[in-house]
Amino acid sequence: MNVLQRTLAVQVPCLKDSWLYRILPSVSHKPFESIDQGHVTHNWDEVGPDPNQLRWKPFEIPKPSQKKVDFVSGLHTLCGAGDIRSNNGLAVHIFLCNTSMENRCFYNSDGDFLIVPQKGKLLIYTEFGKMLVQPNEICVIQANGLANPRDFLIPVAWYEDRQVPGGYTVINKYQGKLFAAKQLVSPFNVVAWHGNYTPYKYNLENFMVINSVAFDHADPSIFTVLTAKSVRPGVAIADFVIFPPRWGVADKTFRPPYYHRNCMSEFMGLIQGHYEAKQDGFLPGGGSLHSAMTPHGPDADCFEKTSKARLAPERIADGTMAFMFESSLNLAVTKWGLKTSNCLDENYYKCWEPLKIHFTPNSRKPAEFN
Repeated sequence: MNVLQRTLAVQVPCLKDSWLYRILPSVSHKPFESIDQGHVTHNWDEVGPDPNQLRWKPFEIPKPSQKKVDFVSGLHTLCGAGDIRSNNGLAVHIFLCNTSMENRCFYNSDGDFLIVPQKGKLLIYTEFGKMLVQPNEICVIQANGLANPRDFLIPVAWYEDRQVPGGYTVINKYQGKLFAAKQLVSPFNVVAWHGNYTPYKYNLENFMVINSVAFDHADPSIFTVLTAKSVRPGVAIADFVIFPPRWGVADKTFRPPYYHRNCMSEFMGLIQGHYEAKQDGFLPGGGSLHSAMTPHGPDADCFEKTSKARLAPERIADGTMAFMFESSLNLAVTKWGLKTSNCLDENYYKCWEPLKIHFTPNSRKPAEFN
């Protein structure tokens, strides 16, 4: 199974619960022992801070013939912020895998997972049941939702009554470290459950887009699908935002995202298609990070094209799905993200170099919009 996905791990207050009825209690396992961390980290001081606009080329999925990589061994922490011991922060991980988990499972004591598949189908086994998650769908284990509740799908109960002679490995992420314990039975032995604290999936095509119908460019918060609240009212640890297909009808307006600085950190990715504000270089499977108060916006080609376009109603982003993790925290980039992955686009800044000056101070002619 070839899968490229990004996960946002963030802790939110637990206001829900569920009761699970097992064949054998989950406490029946050997003690946890520390295991190889791989590229999972919550050390935000590995390398010095970098305020520049950052963009990554598509991350390469290892070939099964070279090395088999499953969910845990395929996790690579790209950036993050916050204190993991106080459950106040977030981390963005790139997941690159080519094989299924075999007699191994994973649970996260440090927060909730938001999984955004980009390539390949992902069959997720949970204690509540199984979920098949495809590109253009997301899976959450688990957070707040702003989209219509009826569109969030939960697993159908399923169980596995199986003993494993060699031992079943249960991997736990705790305070940023990985630990493993052995047990004789499959952890997916829940024969029934009831409650409302469950994993779920959501089809991004079901999101009802809100947009400007007069003029000006609305803040991207109108595209928020999910939010993880912080301790400060009105400020999010993370918003999950998408830019789906829609109509552009605003008049007397530069329709792509305007050039701006933001008090929030913005990590963007592309699931499929071609993002309207970037003509080249921003590809499915890659990503970009624009840190707090670092200026960014459409590249030069996009600016020239849309500045001359006739402002008639037009379809935007057909066949495209871009997303963004927007956070009030300053995200530190890991050593893997800046150096080890070899996917950092060193020429990203050049996409703005062709921008021209159009300021004419001696002209009394007002600006015209086609």
